[in-house]
Amino acid sequence: MFKRCVVVMCLAWLPFSHASAACLSDLEAAQLASRYVNKELISLEASNITAADALCSQQKVVRYLQQAFGPVAGYKAGLTNPATQKRFGADAPVAGVLFKNLLLTSPAKLPAQFGARPLFEADLLVEVKDAGIMQARTQADLLKHVKAVIPFIELPDLAFSDMRQANANSITIINVGARQGALGKPLPMTAELVPLLASMQVKLLDDSGAQLDSAPGTAILDHPLNAVLWLVQEMQRRGVRLKAGDLLSLGSFSKLIPSAAGKTIMAIYDGLPGNPQVVVRFE
Repeated sequence: MFKRCVVVMCLAWLPFSHASAACLSDLEAAQLASRYVNKELISLEASNITAADALCSQQKVVRYLQQAFGPVAGYKAGLTNPATQKRFGADAPVAGVLFKNLLLTSPAKLPAQFGARPLFEADLLVEVKDAGIMQARTQADLLKHVKAVIPFIELPDLAFSDMRQANANSITIINVGARQGALGKPLPMTAELVPLLASMQVKLLDDSGAQLDSAPGTAILDHPLNAVLWLVQEMQRRGVRLKAGDLLSLGSFSKLIPSAAGKTIMAIYDGLPGNPQVVVRFE
C-alpha cells in the first residue's frame, strides 16, 4: 500500500519558476510552498502582477503550507512600520497567515537557520475575544472584543534568493514571510492599556545587553491598535471572519535582523505593566 503523499514534500524535487503576470497556478503554488517548507531560497519576480493576483497566489500557497505547518492560528500584518514600507517600496501594509505549529513560548530555543533567510524582529500580538471584532471601527470598539495583548518576537523568513525581488506583491505571495515566533505572557486588554501601548518603548537587546534597536509604540501605524483595525478591515475584504482565540500579529517595532547561532535576543516592552519581555535563544 502506498503512503499518502504530502504535496509540499512530494514536489520538493521540482524547481520553482514563475514568469507570467498572473496568479500562480496550483502547481506553481505547490512548488513555491515546497521550497519554503524545505527552507530553500525562492526566485520570484512579482513586480509586474497586480495586488489581487498576489493575494490569489498567497491563498493557494497557504493551502499547501498548512499541510506542513498545521492549522491557522491567526493572521499577521506586515509593512506596518514606515521604515519597512520605505525599504520595500510599499505604501500600505500587507497581510498573511500564522500557523499554530510554528508558535513557541518564551523563553524559546530554535536553530539559527530556522528558514532560508531567517530574521527576527520585535512584534506584538493581540488575542481576539469574540467575532464581534469584525464590527470594530475604533480603538474603543476593540476594548470589547480583544482579550489580551501578547509580547511577541516574530521570526520571519524572507526567503528570496535576490532581495531586490522583495516588494509588497512578492512578500504577499510568500505569506509575508510567516515562519515562527515566540510569545510572552499575555496582558489582559483594558482601557488603561491603550495609552501605554502608544507611549511604551520597545527595545531589542542581545545577550550582552547591547541594544539592537528601539522604537516607541507609535512606530506601528501611530498606535498598535490601528494595526488591529487594519487587519479587521483586510479580513473583511478577504471574506475571513475572525473568531475567539485568533492571534493577530501587528508588525515590527524594530528593523529586521539576521539570526546567528549562539546568540540570545530579548524584546522588552518598557512602559507596559511589569515591563514584559520575550526571550529567544538561537542554537
